[in-house]
Amino acid sequence: MTRKPLDSFDVRILNALQKDGALSNSALAEIVHLSASQCSRRRAALEEAGVIDRYRACLNAGVLGLKLHAIVRLNLQRHDQGADLALSKWLSDQPEIQSAFSISGDADYILTVWVEDLETFSNFVHDRLLKQPQIAQVRSEFVLKTLKDSQALQVAPEV
Repeated sequence: MTRKPLDSFDVRILNALQKDGALSNSALAEIVHLSASQCSRRRAALEEAGVIDRYRACLNAGVLGLKLHAIVRLNLQRHDQGADLALSKWLSDQPEIQSAFSISGDADYILTVWVEDLETFSNFVHDRLLKQPQIAQVRSEFVLKTLKDSQALQVAPEV
């Protein structure tokens, strides 16, 4: 199935929904200057085409008691498909891990982790992460200040 090119209305819809995925079609219509029914049809088409992958609420970590944000770099003992699959499964099952990426460069994986405090982070690393047989090295950095935290993608009309 071929997706139709994005036009300026699609771009405005996508940008508005990235800011607030809970917008009603009538509120979205006011923002993008279309009727609510047109917005509804376009939103449905963008969802059907997979351009809109999902909706979710962004929670405030601090209000939830998650005060420590860490970036963790992992290096593997060896590089084979079995070790990679086992680690990927384990990482996806850990609620503290918000994101995990296989990367190029001096680390094999990079994780973002949110926990209550340093003791909880230490327990996570020593009691769980370092016990994974695939892992050779763990390096952690703590976020001191968040300057930008957005998952919004830049969207431009296709020509």
